[in-house]
Amino acid sequence: MRNTSLSELEGRIGYEFKDRYLLECALTHASFANEQKIHRYKDYERLEFLGDAVLEMVSSAFLYNEYPDKREGELTKLRASLVCEPSLADCARHLGIPEYIRLGKGEEAGGGREKESLLCDVVEAVIGAMYLDCGELDPPRRFIMRFILSDRDRVFFYDSKSRLQEWAQGIGEMIHYELLEETGPEHFKQYRTGAYMGPKLIGTGEGRSKKLSEQQAAYDALTKIRQKNRKH
Repeated sequence: MRNTSLSELEGRIGYEFKDRYLLECALTHASFANEQKIHRYKDYERLEFLGDAVLEMVSSAFLYNEYPDKREGELTKLRASLVCEPSLADCARHLGIPEYIRLGKGEEAGGGREKESLLCDVVEAVIGAMYLDCGELDPPRRFIMRFILSDRDRVFFYDSKSRLQEWAQGIGEMIHYELLEETGPEHFKQYRTGAYMGPKLIGTGEGRSKKLSEQQAAYDALTKIRQKNRKH
């Protein structure tokens, strides 16, 4: 983490901590905590556990109200895709969180600052720290709504695979995905995936994980389908 105040980050997330130690712990990876002989900071794992529960509750309430006609199984799948690892990692990058994370030397050398799983964990830890600091749900709920759930295009994007599958089934077809290309070093892979209806390629997508590239491919296919329907 850079040697500056955390005030800028607090400004970005829209919350000023009363106990900034909680935020510092939320940004501390176990590799860093283990390297410090004085053990000044705890790592983010316990805060991540709490933040995950808060995120699940807030996102569940949002989807329950947003989609009154969807059944429990559909809502569960949509929640899993909407608050998935790539989505939370994108949120972390948008807020500039990676530059504040404390990593051990080995984790830093291994590209930990760009790992989607790690960035996802830190976002959940920040949510947990926020909840503990204020002792109520409203501030973390506002954070989640503003940065994770407010963008309807994001909701549509992360529901793209199920929407595309439903569309295909409606015309008696099935969708499958194939990895087209894999590039980059081991710790920073880039994947290119194709969405196929039978043998026909109907969409392509790229991302830092296979799941994200599949979502991109489904979103690309749906966009093309919508454009084609508008022309008719």
